[in-house]
Amino acid sequence: MHVRDALAAAGGHDVSTEGGRAWLTSLYARDDDAYVRLNMITSPTGAASGADGTSETLTSPTDRALLRIIRAHADAVVVGAATVRAEGYIVPRAARLAIVTTTGDLDGNRFDGHADAIVLVCPEGRVEQVRARSGVPAIRVLGVPGGESLEPRTVVEALAGIGLTRLVCEGGPTLAARFAESGVIDE
Repeated sequence: MHVRDALAAAGGHDVSTEGGRAWLTSLYARDDDAYVRLNMITSPTGAASGADGTSETLTSPTDRALLRIIRAHADAVVVGAATVRAEGYIVPRAARLAIVTTTGDLDGNRFDGHADAIVLVCPEGRVEQVRARSGVPAIRVLGVPGGESLEPRTVVEALAGIGLTRLVCEGGPTLAARFAESGVIDE
């Protein structure tokens, strides 16, 4: 569904109410066994961050409700390490966090208590370096075949290989563009 269709169908639905959230869930819930979604927010000028340097200042309560619904139906949220650093990502409640990285630099983000809910996806030749640089010894590091530039299709296949088949890519802009250009996005 496109945003314009959701707005046209919204009528009097208020997503701050249980009925409004149920309506929104009926639009965005997916029961497919495997898919890749792209979910990002941008300003009218195309910026992916607001005045505070994060996407938070661009969002509304409806955006946040939609984000929770999309994440609740995903196995993993796929995000680039630069976005993790910029946004101060936390582990989603209902999905694993798959961080695409070549270095393991999480720059102050502490995931110690949630290492089992995170997968670092990196070039296969850098697994030990990425694990060490992440600062979280128990974190799962998934090496992906190919060179230093991770191909989205290979990332999707590697995540499917560990049972994470319902994915939502949240970017940032570079990762989102690479996923879009590669043709792996279903929605």
